Amino acid sequence: MFKVKRLSLYELNSIVSEIISMSLPDSYWVEAELSEAREGYGGHCYLELIQKDERSNTPIAKAHANCWRNRWMLIKPNFERVTGQRIHAGMKVLLKVHAQFHENYGFSWIVDDIDPNYTMGDMARKRLEIVNTLKAEGVFELQKELVLPMFCQRIAVISSATAAGYGDFCNQLADNDYGLQFTTRLFPATMQGEGVEQSIIAALDSINAEYEEFDCVVIIRGGGATSDLSGFDTLALAENVANFPLPIITGIGHERDESVLDMISFQRVKTPTAAAAFLINHLAEVYARVMNAQEAIVQNVKHRLQVEKMRIERLSSTIPVQFSLVKTKQGAYLDRLMTRITTNLQSKVANVQRRLEILSQNIQPVLERKMLNENHRLQLLQQRIQAQDPDLLLKRGYSITLKDGKSIRSASQLKAGDIIETRFAEGHVKSEVK
Repeated sequence: MFKVKRLSLYELNSIVSEIISMSLPDSYWVEAELSEAREGYGGHCYLELIQKDERSNTPIAKAHANCWRNRWMLIKPNFERVTGQRIHAGMKVLLKVHAQFHENYGFSWIVDDIDPNYTMGDMARKRLEIVNTLKAEGVFELQKELVLPMFCQRIAVISSATAAGYGDFCNQLADNDYGLQFTTRLFPATMQGEGVEQSIIAALDSINAEYEEFDCVVIIRGGGATSDLSGFDTLALAENVANFPLPIITGIGHERDESVLDMISFQRVKTPTAAAAFLINHLAEVYARVMNAQEAIVQNVKHRLQVEKMRIERLSSTIPVQFSLVKTKQGAYLDRLMTRITTNLQSKVANVQRRLEILSQNIQPVLERKMLNENHRLQLLQQRIQAQDPDLLLKRGYSITLKDGKSIRSASQLKAGDIIETRFAEGHVKSEVK
């Protein structure tokens, strides 16, 4: 048998490294999507690159890329300054890389540069897609159609509780130059990192459950990294804000350009303090309108009072003449009325007197006949009474038997031992019944 030349793994990897360095000596600009992006403890940046099929969205290529600290310290600030975002998973990037095969760590692409303008274009494309979707759904302008209440004083705030911008916002509202009163209530949310979308949506849901308690919503962000704003460019968050029943004011410190959240909101300002200034100015304008209306009312009342005063003065100058005419006219009317009343009374009195005379003539014979009849009736009654007089009966020989002062008409009313009294025309006797 022939003796086979054997290589150690290190020797084999060294050969591969030499071949790759000789075959791929140049750097290449590569378009890829980041499936992972993280910074190591040594300041290096480790990237996982992926390419997906445009129709099925399934991965068709993967690779590992490293950006060493000396390059990353230059690339990172420029990328974040231009794009306004940190490099993160899901972002599309254009990288300048060269191949490297390390004996210990294997193959990887080494990042020499990242073009932020390419990422800016991809971000703008995604933002445009979201805006077009919102317009197609008919919700893009819904927030703009709302009206901020005149007395907008009850503010629901979505922010990180520890953010400096939240403290600045509350302090500026409380210490405004006009002495206007506001009430704020914090709905804590994550304002940077991957949890921004779901955290803000959850806060909006909490506010919506009691939306009648508030006049508007303020979403503010301050004190965090200005490069971590990707969470505000999502379709789900934009749809929730667009359909919210209260006006939403955003102040998330995104000075470079507008996020989708800024576009869809009722009012976009740059910073939390600018949001406070917007609310203060709005209420101050309302206060000024109220004061102007009050002054206008006072002036109108004064003017009307002056006009009425002059009218009364003119009327008062004509009252004596008018009163004299009215007095003469009413006096003549009263005289005519008095004459009519007197004539009518005299006529009625005469008629009554005639009736009384006729009645007096007719009633005299009637009264005389009545008196005669009544006298005759009295005489008959007197005769009947006299015929019933007990004394006359006694004088005729009759007697009356009494028991206990009551007359006895039947012997059955008496029993043995009863004491009875018998009265006569002259005297009486008592007897005992045997």
